[in-house]
Amino acid sequence: MASISGSIMGDEYIETYYYCDQCGQYTVEVYHDRFLGEEDISIRGPLSKEEGDRQVELIKKCSEPWDKKCRCEAHKEYFGNWLD
Repeated sequence: MASISGSIMGDEYIETYYYCDQCGQYTVEVYHDRFLGEEDISIRGPLSKEEGDRQVELIKKCSEPWDKKCRCEAHKEYFGNWLD
């Protein structure tokens, strides 16, 4: 399991990757905490092991992936130019 948080336009996004040994794929839980409005949770996937492993390795490059205000290279690459 790996998780990363980012702030985009005042909203917080937390994306968590879960790997299934049985099917060999990832599922991603996306938690969206809206600045104005209700939060919601959605599920993406399945993702291939290769794609999921790439994202998990990127997340592991950050020493504080839970910090939505972090602007390390891993956060920038993961969220692109969308971070606040």
